[in-house]
Amino acid sequence: LISPNMTIFVFVPLSPASAGDMQAYQIRSSTTTSSLPQTVVMTSPVSIASQTTKTDDPQMKREIRLAKQQVKAARECRRKKKEYVKCLENRVAVLENQNKTLIGQLKTLKDLYCVKTG
Repeated sequence: LISPNMTIFVFVPLSPASAGDMQAYQIRSSTTTSSLPQTVVMTSPVSIASQTTKTDDPQMKREIRLAKQQVKAARECRRKKKEYVKCLENRVAVLENQNKTLIGQLKTLKDLYCVKTG
């Protein structure tokens, strides 16, 4: 059932796309009140793993390898940063405890000095 107020969208390809390219579509609606046609770009999801089995192109393999290495390097960088921050937090905790201890010792020495001189 289609009511008269309902808008129906039709996706019409603007140009043929070769394999792996993005496909552009034009949205056309069936109502007379619609504005100018809009363009939408749609891509098909392709995983890196499926690309490696489908291609023998050395340039494509290189790009895939570089992309994988970039992901791995980013992951390693985040791991190292986390470890560094944990070390800094531990150092802050140790130094705060040491500071409290030194402040307590200073207060004790001041009290002793005031008692001897007073």
